[in-house]
Amino acid sequence: MQPFTAADAVIAVPTEHDDKYSRGVLGLITGSDQYPGAAVLGAEAALRTGVGMVRYLGPPRASDLVLARRPEAVAGPGRVQAWVIGSGTDHASFASPDADEAMAQGVPVVLDGGALALHTQRTGPLVITPHYRELARVLSVSTDEIAGNPASWAVKAAEMLRVTVLLKGHTTYVAGPGIQLSVQSAPTWLATAGAGDALAGILGALVATHSDEIQADERILARLAATASLIHGLAADRASQGGPLTILDLCEAIPPTIAQLITQ
Repeated sequence: MQPFTAADAVIAVPTEHDDKYSRGVLGLITGSDQYPGAAVLGAEAALRTGVGMVRYLGPPRASDLVLARRPEAVAGPGRVQAWVIGSGTDHASFASPDADEAMAQGVPVVLDGGALALHTQRTGPLVITPHYRELARVLSVSTDEIAGNPASWAVKAAEMLRVTVLLKGHTTYVAGPGIQLSVQSAPTWLATAGAGDALAGILGALVATHSDEIQADERILARLAATASLIHGLAADRASQGGPLTILDLCEAIPPTIAQLITQ
């Protein structure tokens, strides 16, 4: 796999002609009664990555928490340029009419957590973000097989499912049509609850801000996924400074991390 570095990052910088709609509107169908914080972390990460608007659709408690933390978010349906679906949900019980409708719209979608099985409903560009155990469940193979050769399995999954795959881990592997990338930027302190929710939010923001380019050439999804992983790891490293961190610490470090990347 080709190593992905800061010089390869794909980040949309707004111009004086942009407004909140042209910068991209991201829809989130995330969180649950059991894990409402996942919705908060995803919205926080997306907004700090740089997106024109976040629309949130989810359980009332999660919605209240999202708006309390990020009052600029909009709770309710409407037009979006991309979706993040599934963070903070259980694969055994996930069911959402909103998610089914979102999958039918043809806009780019990021599937995470309990919604990974919705890959069979794709109508547009799609990237899935499993960890080893989740990918094993999706492919009906053993976790040991995935863990034994994650790079190879990321490629196999992309070919079998016909989607872009971001396989999470200390080294992240991304595979899509004709492209195979590896990203190694995360400190070991990042192995903590909520890290995947933030990664999904970062990726969702990047996808929403590049929606038109993705529709023209789906191959850019892999580069965006690798960029999200790179930002996630570098922000964690900045927040950690060699010690423990929380995911909100990571989120606060996203803007200066992106500022550094776009000036390199």
